[in-house]
Amino acid sequence: MTDLLVEQDGPVLRVTFNRPQAHNALTFAMYEGVHDACEKADADPDIRVLVLRGAGGKSFVSGTDIAQFAGFDGAAGVAYEERMTRVLRRLEDTAVPTVAAVDGYCVGGGLALAATCDLRIATTAARFGVPIARTLGNCLSMDTCALLMAHLGRSRALDMLLRARLLDAAEAHAAGFVTQLVDDSAALDAALAETVATLASHAPLSMWATKQTVARLRRAGLPEGDDIVARVYGSADFASAVAAFARKERATWTGA
Repeated sequence: MTDLLVEQDGPVLRVTFNRPQAHNALTFAMYEGVHDACEKADADPDIRVLVLRGAGGKSFVSGTDIAQFAGFDGAAGVAYEERMTRVLRRLEDTAVPTVAAVDGYCVGGGLALAATCDLRIATTAARFGVPIARTLGNCLSMDTCALLMAHLGRSRALDMLLRARLLDAAEAHAAGFVTQLVDDSAALDAALAETVATLASHAPLSMWATKQTVARLRRAGLPEGDDIVARVYGSADFASAVAAFARKERATWTGA
């Protein structure tokens, strides 16, 4: 798959989102490719770190390719969010440490992927958010919303989602979401190399145990939310917003 490059570099498995002409928007096949990369990382004892990064220097991932949503109804929305949760949980459960290297936009599904990684290194050009309240009018699954709240807290997550705003790199760093902030792509390369070397030198089982403990604590007691997802993805608002995007028009909202 040329849209998703999976390459081993010594102890590192590098996953590159490679659709710079589309701001690295993800197709369903690319999501499955991330799942497969996690399987590969866990199957090879020589792989000690998994790195996710976007090609082109403008975006990490700008979200799911909106063309994938054509013809969606409520059931398709539930299936999509279940697919997202399956991929994100597989990434979260990867035995080796995972690092997101972010330069540019990290939006929608891209934010979910970065949030699922253990560490996030970003340049000052990075922007983070899920602006669906002004773009498509869809919603997040219970699992993805819980993931963002775990990182950002209830108030900041609500502010980001309800006002559909993007956090700049400094704000994301101050919130603790970005674990290391660097000036530019060259500094990102250097910081990533240093972090990878550190992680590759540490005890794998100790790191795995920490990751699993944090993941299980985050997931404990999550309620069901398929009814919420089905209502939103099955709405006239969502269908009209997808069509408006194809026409390069701004969506209008009726609440139905």
